[in-house]
Formats: sequence, structure tokens, C-alpha cells
Amino acid sequence: MEPAIFAHAAREATANPCAAGERALAPPEVGDETATMQLSDLRIFVEPQQGASYDTLLAVARRAEALGFGAFFRSDHYLVMGDHDGLPGPTDAWVTLAGLARDTDTIRLGTLVSPVTFRSPGLLAISVAQVDQMSGGRVELGLGAGWYEREHEAYGFDFPPTGRRFEMLADQLAIVQGLWSTPVGETFSYRGSAHSVVDSPGLPKPVQQPVPVIVGGGGAVKTPALAARHASEFNVGFRTVEFFGEQRARVQAACDEIGRTTPMLYSAALVTCVGRDEAEYSRRAAAIGREPDELRTNGAAGTVTEVAELIARWHAAGAERLYLQILDLDDLDHLDLIANEVAPLT
Repeated sequence: MEPAIFAHAAREATANPCAAGERALAPPEVGDETATMQLSDLRIFVEPQQGASYDTLLAVARRAEALGFGAFFRSDHYLVMGDHDGLPGPTDAWVTLAGLARDTDTIRLGTLVSPVTFRSPGLLAISVAQVDQMSGGRVELGLGAGWYEREHEAYGFDFPPTGRRFEMLADQLAIVQGLWSTPVGETFSYRGSAHSVVDSPGLPKPVQQPVPVIVGGGGAVKTPALAARHASEFNVGFRTVEFFGEQRARVQAACDEIGRTTPMLYSAALVTCVGRDEAEYSRRAAAIGREPDELRTNGAAGTVTEVAELIARWHAAGAERLYLQILDLDDLDHLDLIANEVAPLT
């Protein structure tokens, strides 16, 4: 797959969400289209497996924090994608976030998304809770079924079939949230088809109760149902605004079906490349190995006005939060431009 395109969360067997007789859903009616998206609704999202040291990630996170972006998120991958050398090599997502928890002050931190194939549910619950403590309650957990088989082969992770990974995702969500919510002094047990725990003390506890959990993907039935039961946020990554509207409707219908009363937050992820003029935009596109026209078609890309208008369109379609995928991590001026010139126009 394209290294600049991040596919995340649980995918069902078909790539067509309207397959098998599914009826396409019209995008739901959303709020006031004249409402604006704030800078705090924009989150910086990076792909360190493409080649980034901790110091590079820290520089991006600190600049994002100083500028007022809502969060710094990273992918959870161990193998470079596409025709890159990946130097200096991968960094572990939760080790990175632990460091950032101590080296930043206010910005929220998280993964988009952690595959269930990398960590057992107990280990994941402990790691995330500890990083939440280290950050003073600034962590969010994006959790997905995993998809990149080659990295599992490269680093020795088991890669079960799709259906089994989805079972793992359902069990991990139930276990992680069960461990965190079990009162101190009591124990938690759960028996699932892929994972079970017996009489766990459910320690340590995160600062946040609950920790925000993000689920996403393009599946038409299972993914919305799982999100409705477990997620505080549903994310659609690197798809069209029309598909986002359809998937948003499916998730909302799943929430309504189980009588969920807490609101779901809806978000999207977009590869982002902005220039003050066409020359600067083309230079930034070339720096990440993308064609300007292709980027305009598939991402939040173009001049300042173009990108601001596109962000406003996503917001009008019901995206309350956007993850801006930044691929050139040495270009901190890019973040300045987005914060100071794009965000005020959205």
C-alpha cells in the first residue's frame, strides 16, 4: 500500500461497504454548516516507521503543543512502507508516548492505531494506564485489528486470519476497558474467544476515567457495532468525504440500535500538504514523493485557501476532529503555516 496512506482499525472481508446487498446510507444531517473548526480540533498525526528518531518526534510534538494543536498522534508500526530505507529504524509507539508524556506538558497523545497483534490485552492495559499516569491524564488509545502482514513476518508477530483478528479486537476492547473500570480491591474476569483473564486486580489505573478509546474502519456491520459498544470516537482514515458520511450514518445507527446515550465523536484522517502558493505546495509534495494533483484528490492538500475550504467541508459533513498526517517531520514550518494561516480560515 502507499506509505503515505494509513489504513487502520478492523476491516471486514469486503472492501466494498455496500457489498452483499448492503444498502448505501445517505450522510446524516449534521449541525450548522457555518460552524467553524478550531485549531484544537486539528491533530498532528505522524508515521515514524518511515524514518524518525525520538528526538525528531519530540521536536514535532513540542512544536504542535506550542502552536495549539489538539493532539500529537503516531502510527503503531515497526516496518517501513514503500520504497524507503526507514532509517534510523522503528520506534515503539508506547515507549515513544511514555517519553513524550514526560517531555511535553499539555498536548494530548495517542495512537492511530495500535494493532491487537502486537500486545496482549493485559500488557496493553498496563502500558496505556502507566503512560496516562506519566502524562497527567493526556492519553488516548486507538485500537485496531492490524493489517500489515509483512511487518509481522519481519519482527515475529503472529498474524491470524482477518476473522480471528477481529475476535481479538473485540476481546481486547472488553478486557482493557474492564481492567481499567474494575474498582480497586475487586478483580476482573473475562472469557472470550481469543483472549481471557481470570481474577485480575486490574492495576494500574489510568488517571482518566474513562480513557478515550478510538475505533475506526470501513466495515459496514461489525465495525460500527463494535464502535458503538466500546468507542468514544470513531475515525475514518484516508477515504472520501462521501464515504465518511455513509460510515458515520452506519455508526450512529449502531449506537441507536443499542440505546447508547453517550455521544460518539466522529473524526477523519487526511494526508496533509499545504503551501502559501503553488510553488511552495509543489515543493512540499515533492519532498514526500507525491504528485500535487494526486494529493489534491486524496488529501488535505493545496494552497492555504484550498485546504481551509476542504477542512470546512469535512466539518460540515460531520467530522468534529481531523488528524492531519504530516509526512515530512523535518519541516516544522509546515506546522506553523497550518496553525497560523489555514486554521483561522476554517
